[in-house]
Amino acid sequence: MATTALALVTTEIRPLDPAAFTARLRSLSLGAVQLTEMSYAPLVSQRTPALIRQSDPEHYQVALVRSGHQGIEQARTRSLLGPGDIVLYDSSRPFDAMVDGSRAEKAAESVLLQFPKRLLPLPESKIAGLLGVRLPGTEGIGRLCAQFMTSLVEEHTSCTPRDTARLGHTALDLVTAVLAHHLDDETTAPAQSQPQVLFLRITSFIDRHLDAPGLGPATVASAHRISLRYLHRIFQQHGTSVRAYIKHQRLGRCRRDLADPHLRHLTVHAIAARWGFSRPADFSRAFRTAVGMPPSDYRALAQPAPAPPTCR
Repeated sequence: MATTALALVTTEIRPLDPAAFTARLRSLSLGAVQLTEMSYAPLVSQRTPALIRQSDPEHYQVALVRSGHQGIEQARTRSLLGPGDIVLYDSSRPFDAMVDGSRAEKAAESVLLQFPKRLLPLPESKIAGLLGVRLPGTEGIGRLCAQFMTSLVEEHTSCTPRDTARLGHTALDLVTAVLAHHLDDETTAPAQSQPQVLFLRITSFIDRHLDAPGLGPATVASAHRISLRYLHRIFQQHGTSVRAYIKHQRLGRCRRDLADPHLRHLTVHAIAARWGFSRPADFSRAFRTAVGMPPSDYRALAQPAPAPPTCR
């Protein structure tokens, strides 16, 4: 049996196969929030009353299951979790968790957000009803939260300390929105989190519709039932504009495709058109301004030269 401590939340771990047990943890500080990426072989994990008496940081923990199947029991609630599921638990209450060895063909993976309970602006009496409950992370606001947690894992190395502090606030806003949604009580969500959640919804919508030539502020505002003026204000608060964000994302997709040798058969302008640039001249000018060279030159530098034919 082993004991681990993540942000002072101590648990007892019993591997189901001690001889073959492996685990990997990588943590990132987001101000008062801690993000931990974990992978582990089948195990049983417990936070017992004795461990709580020894040390309790009074944290909430929000876990996103990325692979494998896991079971958890807390506050008399039992749930079986699979990829894409989210679950909340409380460091001040005992819990039992298990990674199912009969189902996990490889190490299970999850992402864990931990933060002081005092930072969650929802009544603890209401939150208690969600402990140990399976919350879907594949649709709606749960999907946005899951995508954000996954993106934090993938992109954190390029973030500055100031970035990570801001991202911690965003993570808390999204978790609050998810829990408020499942409590079915709009009044419990703090007003300051609503524009941030809306911004993430809007940017997710834009990213899914970059291939639509008519994508623009009017389309985005209509899809989210808000005024153009309010839409522009939301993006101004993030230091950009709707059109600038759309152009930046489209150019990023074009750069990716131009560097992809599997898309060598497509012309430069065909790639531009598939990401919403209907006018070749506009695309070439925008690409040169952003990257510093014409798209054809970028493609030639980014892609390896074709191998010369061999003579037999």
